[in-house]
Amino acid sequence: MVKDNCKILDCTIRDGGLVNNWDFSVDFVRDLYQGLSDAGVEYMEIGYKNSPKLLKGADSGPWRFLDENFLRDVIPHKTATKLSALVDIGRVDENDILPREDSMLDLIRVACYIKDVEKGLELVQTFHDKGYETSLNIMALSHVLDHELVEAFEEIAKSPVDIVYVVDSYGSMDAKDIEFLVEKFKKHLPNKKLGIHTHNNMQLAFANTLTGLQHGVTYLDSSVYGMGRAAGNCPTELLLGLLKNTNYELRPVLDIIERHMLQIRKTWEWGYIIPYMVAGHLNEHPRVAMALRDSEDRDKFVDFYDKLTSPEVSAAGSKAD
Repeated sequence: MVKDNCKILDCTIRDGGLVNNWDFSVDFVRDLYQGLSDAGVEYMEIGYKNSPKLLKGADSGPWRFLDENFLRDVIPHKTATKLSALVDIGRVDENDILPREDSMLDLIRVACYIKDVEKGLELVQTFHDKGYETSLNIMALSHVLDHELVEAFEEIAKSPVDIVYVVDSYGSMDAKDIEFLVEKFKKHLPNKKLGIHTHNNMQLAFANTLTGLQHGVTYLDSSVYGMGRAAGNCPTELLLGLLKNTNYELRPVLDIIERHMLQIRKTWEWGYIIPYMVAGHLNEHPRVAMALRDSEDRDKFVDFYDKLTSPEVSAAGSKAD
C-alpha cells in the first residue's frame, strides 16, 4: 500500500498513559522520541496539556500536565518529528498555553463530545490564533445521531481547525462504519484534513485505520505495541511495516519494543482481552470492562456478558477517549 500523503501520529505516551497513570520514565520518552524520529513518524503525542488546577490527578505522571520547561529538558533537540498534545473541554486553561513560537509543541488537539463541539471550536480558535496546528477529535461517534453530526459540521466547516478526527472510542466500529463516517466527513468538510483514531476491542483497529486511509483520511493515530486505554490502539509498527513510504523504517520501533515495551507489558495490561471485546461488541464504554479486570471476578466472562445483555441492566458510560 503506497500512501505518500499520509502522516502517522503516535500517541503511545498520551493514550498509553491511560493504562499506567502516565508513569513513563524520562529515559523511555526520550528513547521513544528518537526511535519514532528514526522511523520517520511525523508526530509524537507526548501527553496532555490539561491544567492541574482544573483536574484532579496530582499523583499522575508529568505527561498528563505537560510543562514547557520540563519538555525542554526531556527533548533538548527536536528532530523533524513534531510534538502534539491533547486537551479536554473544561480541563485546560487557555492561559497556560504559550504562543507556538515559545512552545515545544506544534499541534494541539481538542477532544470533545458532540454536545461540546461549540466549546471545542472556541479552544481551536484560541490555539489557532497562537500559531498552532489544530485538530478536533469528536469522541464516541458510535453514539452520535446523524442530525447532531450534520449540525456540528456546519460549525466545524466555518472554523480554522486543520484536522477533524473520526474517533472510534468504544472500539465498536467495523469497516462499513468507518467508510460511512469518512465519506460523510468528506462530504460536509471538503476543505478539512481528516484523521482517524481507533481502538482494538474487536481486533479491528489496524483494519479500520487502513479503511479510513483508503477512503481519504491522511492522519493516522497509532501507538507502539498498541499501548492504549483498555484494548489499546492501532499498532504503530503495523503501519510502518505496511505503508510503502520510503521515509518509514520499521527497525527503530522494533528496537523500542524490545528494549522497553516488553518489560512495560509485564506490569501493565492492555490489548485484546475478552471483556474489552464484549464491551466493544455491545458498544459500551471500556470502563465497564476495566472495572471487571480490576475486580476478583476479572475472568468471569460469561457473568460479565450476561450482566451487560440483561434487559434490567444499563451499563452505558458518559466518557470516552
